[in-house]
Amino acid sequence: MKEKAVITAAITGGIHTPSMSKYLPITPREIADEAVRAYEAGAAVAHIHVRNPETGQPSPDLKLFEETITRIKSQCNMVICLTTGGALGMTPEERLAPVSAFKPELASFNAGSGNFGLFRAIERFKDFKFDWERQFLAMTDDFVFMNSFRSMMAFAPIFNENKTKPEFEVYDSGMVNNVAFLVDNGYVKRPLYIQFVMGLLGGITASSENLLFLVEYARKLIGDFEFSVCVAGRDQFPICTQSLLLGGNVRVGMEDNLYLDKGVLAKSNGEQVAKIVRIARELGIEPATPDEARDILHLKGIDEVGF
Repeated sequence: MKEKAVITAAITGGIHTPSMSKYLPITPREIADEAVRAYEAGAAVAHIHVRNPETGQPSPDLKLFEETITRIKSQCNMVICLTTGGALGMTPEERLAPVSAFKPELASFNAGSGNFGLFRAIERFKDFKFDWERQFLAMTDDFVFMNSFRSMMAFAPIFNENKTKPEFEVYDSGMVNNVAFLVDNGYVKRPLYIQFVMGLLGGITASSENLLFLVEYARKLIGDFEFSVCVAGRDQFPICTQSLLLGGNVRVGMEDNLYLDKGVLAKSNGEQVAKIVRIARELGIEPATPDEARDILHLKGIDEVGF
């Protein structure tokens, strides 16, 4: 275990829909306010998606990104990690645009293609506030989240040009091999930051055995790296606790899990951050400050972003 761990709050994401929780932040102000609450609770990093303020639908609108991240930056010195996953169905150009426009310290870099099944949620949520929600969820039974080698090789130079650190999103073990390819062929440079994403239908299931396997396999194939873990759904806190025990970092937040405890909706991202901070401190681990996170993750610094 480490003395300090980086806690990321994934504020709203592009998976959950407004009908699933009345607490899901939608507008730029709501998303920014939630990021600040997460910061006050101990998060060093805010992972940012944006949504249409009227309907809550995930959006690639750069104006919404700009409003959201400038609001956050005006209130605290969090590391802002922008999505390049966007939302299901966005083009690669839409997904990559925030990196070129805002030159963030950190951005997600999806490490391969995969199925991304959200359609089972339709059974649990019968009534939807907006027409797009049901259609969005239903189409995922025939949807592949595309991150081909061609697109990854095209994304990498844009990250390099903007000095934006890739946060490699690894949804399954084969994607570890993809990251190794990018490193071995000079597309990305060490030191690496990998996030193991667990529990999505189409990716690796969330279990202690699987996390151990991913970490050990990646070490054999890649060598040294910094890692974090995020988990979809109810296994979020148990598996994130295991990440802390293994010397890793953690991501919590409403992008991944809408609940604080069994049957209890989280009222804010800050509540989830406060819970994982309590767990970490019971293990003798303190949450890293944003500046400590910058050192741990080898980031360029807040003075070099483009917003």
